[in-house]
Amino acid sequence: MGFMESSGEGRDLGDYDNIYFKTASATASSLMAGTVLGAVAANWQDVPVVQRNNPYPGMKKTAQMMGNYGLTFAAIGGTFAFVDALSESIRGKKDIFNGALGGFAAGAVLGLKAGKVPIGLGAGAAFAAISALLDYNGQQMRAPIGREYLPYPRERP
Repeated sequence: MGFMESSGEGRDLGDYDNIYFKTASATASSLMAGTVLGAVAANWQDVPVVQRNNPYPGMKKTAQMMGNYGLTFAAIGGTFAFVDALSESIRGKKDIFNGALGGFAAGAVLGLKAGKVPIGLGAGAAFAAISALLDYNGQQMRAPIGREYLPYPRERP
């Protein structure tokens, strides 16, 4: 049994534990992450040629890529959070199936962007599998080893 199933513990978000806040925060954080990734990806692209009637072509290309990546990530993150929270509220359970449904819906966003159903199905299946695996393992990529390595001492000397 995984962490979520065995202990039933999770983060207590208090008044912020609602669909609207979860969706908005996931969308905003995904937008920021995608925008940063877009800036990094733009640095790896060739800079457009400077033309007389086209000022700042490099900045325009960078801004365009940042916007494209940011909006794509925002759509994926927001869709995941919305479907995950909606599934949780409808089913009344916090388990791996909520994340799997959210992951599948988030992957379908990539299929919509590409305009191809097989891409959406494949990405949805991959996102659902990864989300279910992470939820099953207590939202950790590795098994706990019983020790904590903190960058600071837990108690003051």
